[in-house]
Amino acid sequence: MNSDELYTGFFGLNERPFTLVPDPSFLYWSAQHKRAFSVLEFGIMSRAPITLVTGEIGAGKTTLVQKLLSKVADDQVTIGLISNAQGGRGELLQWVLNALSQTFEQDESYVSMFQRFQEFMISEYAAGRRVVLIIDEAQNLSTEGLEELRMLTNINSNKDELIQLILVGQPELRDMVLSPNMRQLAQRVAASFHLDRMDEKTVIQYISHRLTTAGGTGKEFTSGASKAIYQATKGVPRLVNQLCEFALMYAWSDEAKVVSLRVVKAVLKDGVFFGGLSLEDDKDDSDLLFLHARDRVMPEGRTG
Repeated sequence: MNSDELYTGFFGLNERPFTLVPDPSFLYWSAQHKRAFSVLEFGIMSRAPITLVTGEIGAGKTTLVQKLLSKVADDQVTIGLISNAQGGRGELLQWVLNALSQTFEQDESYVSMFQRFQEFMISEYAAGRRVVLIIDEAQNLSTEGLEELRMLTNINSNKDELIQLILVGQPELRDMVLSPNMRQLAQRVAASFHLDRMDEKTVIQYISHRLTTAGGTGKEFTSGASKAIYQATKGVPRLVNQLCEFALMYAWSDEAKVVSLRVVKAVLKDGVFFGGLSLEDDKDDSDLLFLHARDRVMPEGRTG
């Protein structure tokens, strides 16, 4: 049995609907995700120097980026993607050159690499292609790294921008950009959007959407179960996926064709939903999730 089989056959699914790997085909277009994607598209089409998209961990930012890549890739746009870039001056430029498929020598000087980068920008512009550089998890960059990226946008030809930056990251990225010493960077941000957590209604629709996309009916979870999942995850998509995955496995092991509230409570009582511990600061109205060890019991029909 491979990992894609598990419970899928039991529920009549073609594949696992709640994996954690970003997959544009499973993207649920909530109202705010539609707006965020529109901002990304606007940033590219309007030649915005810098576009900023932020959101909580697991809010779906990377999935939006993957969807954007699949939609705008054509002969008129050259796209480079950098994920989790770190390092000091010079190392970031190496990340940029690598993302744009440009070779360089390991011991090459910063000046030489910058000249190589500038020549590539000019050649792409001459060929009628725009260059878009997407930096995912940009909150990992240092202040110096963000300033180095801003300097790249100073390369232009007459009134045309030769490179556009899309910065994607967690909420602290927004704070970094708005800090007083980043004023020049902030002034170059022409479009921005922040992805909040999903509300209860959206979570219920999200769960149903992913189930139907995987070949199910969309009714494998009861309303009570979906509401409990919202309460335990606070609407963070990645955590919703984790909890739904465990709930399907528990229902499968109990030979229950529908995930009920009882099943979700069993998962939470067993303490296997480890990702939920990251929400301890929000535990005031999520009593389902935060149970003391003495209160945890095995689900009905299971033995220790």
